[in-house]
Amino acid sequence: MSNTRSSTKSTGTGTSTAAKGKSGAKYDGFTEEERDAMKERATELKGTARRGSRSAKADGEADVLAKIAEMTDTDRVLAERIHAIVKEHAPGLAPKTWYGMPAYAKDGKVVCFFQSAQKFKSRYATLGFSDLAQLDEGTMWATSYALTELTEADESRIAALVAQAAG
Repeated sequence: MSNTRSSTKSTGTGTSTAAKGKSGAKYDGFTEEERDAMKERATELKGTARRGSRSAKADGEADVLAKIAEMTDTDRVLAERIHAIVKEHAPGLAPKTWYGMPAYAKDGKVVCFFQSAQKFKSRYATLGFSDLAQLDEGTMWATSYALTELTEADESRIAALVAQAAG
């Protein structure tokens, strides 16, 4: 998600608000893409509550595949490969959508996700990992990776990362 904000006004909850102050100055809040992602997350939570845990994995797979199908060509190709790698090398991770993105969870908590370049109008797609992935490597390590294409070496590295994350 975009971290660039100009003149944000804190609401005391760690979020910003789009409003005009007494001086008439407009404060920037969430971008349209960020608001859309939050709406998608709310819809996902409602859907999960309705479905219950029994069918969550099957429905999660269908939801992820539907999100991948909506992507532009380049993002779709990357997401399809990531999905196949996760299924093969980390079968214990359950596919689900998370803020409208394909994600993979362990015990209901997201471990890794794919963010298409189009999602937030970025110049590259991202493969991200949560702290639950425990990719710890010394005192500093990457938790997200920019993707423009996938080579055989990239796919091997991703396979190792998702296997470690599923650990």
